[in-house]
Amino acid sequence: MAVTSQTLEQGPRNVVMRFTNDGDAEAAVLKVDVSALSPACERVSITKVEYSTNNRGGATPTGVAILWDATTPELAIALPPNASGCLDYRDTGGLQNTKATGWTGDIKFTCGADDAYTITLWMRKKAAT
Repeated sequence: MAVTSQTLEQGPRNVVMRFTNDGDAEAAVLKVDVSALSPACERVSITKVEYSTNNRGGATPTGVAILWDATTPELAIALPPNASGCLDYRDTGGLQNTKATGWTGDIKFTCGADDAYTITLWMRKKAAT
């Protein structure tokens, strides 16, 4: 099975990334490392999410949890299983990192076995404040 991460667009303020998974289970797997962005930043806000999730059978479908990385990762958004859609947060300034204890600014994904997905994240880079 294949899991991929691809940067589609990146500039000084915005970044767009696409992630795919053909059904491998993931437990808080790093997807967006803010220190690896160019230019690096402290954190990102999620301004838009396009997604398609599909359980390939076998395991109970769980969908995908997009997490803010911290000592105990915090849920940014839960994407339902066997669904597709577009979530636009631009009018509200984007989903903001909770800055929970031990936060890093990074984003991680969790999904169950046989939960396949294609997810595109539009993000705004945030510098240290």
